[in-house]
Amino acid sequence: MDYGVLSIVVLIVSFAFVFVSYERRKGSVKEIALIASLSALAGVSRVAFVALPNVQPTTFLVIISGYVFGSSFGFMVGGVAALVSNSFLGQGPWTPWQMLAWGLAGLSAGLLRKIMKKPYRLYLSIFAFIWGFLFDYIMNLWHWLFFVHDHTIKSFMFTYIRSFYFDLMHSIGNFIFTYLLGKDFINILSRFKDRISYSEIPAEKIDMYNFSFRYKK
Repeated sequence: MDYGVLSIVVLIVSFAFVFVSYERRKGSVKEIALIASLSALAGVSRVAFVALPNVQPTTFLVIISGYVFGSSFGFMVGGVAALVSNSFLGQGPWTPWQMLAWGLAGLSAGLLRKIMKKPYRLYLSIFAFIWGFLFDYIMNLWHWLFFVHDHTIKSFMFTYIRSFYFDLMHSIGNFIFTYLLGKDFINILSRFKDRISYSEIPAEKIDMYNFSFRYKK
């Protein structure tokens, strides 16, 4: 069985369900426009930094979006940002996995807001640093499933060890972007949040196992 192909099919179907569910939620036009704008910004910013190895502000922007607007909003921004950036850099079997990884980064940032009401610069930067590794660990899993045919513990560990320096660059970039720009972006997005009729889906309504959102009628 080709687990790489199977994982991609499962993710595509799951994301289709997520997007349809979010559309049926019938959010405000301003909310949808803001998701589109932030996703475009996050996606295009990755293109601007493509010359730097694994350093880009996309993860930072997705995390800030999730922190300000909540888990479901952050998940949508992360997923769409991957589609936007790959429209320039190239779509492929990696796209659904990037959508998942960035979506989870935005989702977890919304959960972080529940714990850390005030955006402490250092703590938020450390959170972004950790997500640099988490994002790449998720992508390493895709690489291992899709390209490595000998699925053993040895090949699994070799895949992760080999990518360490690239993962570290991603994390350092996240830390710097968040430490220098995080609070300013949070203040700006908070003003937008006050101007739109936005209601966050409670985090407990997010089914992490099925990658789907369920709502009470």
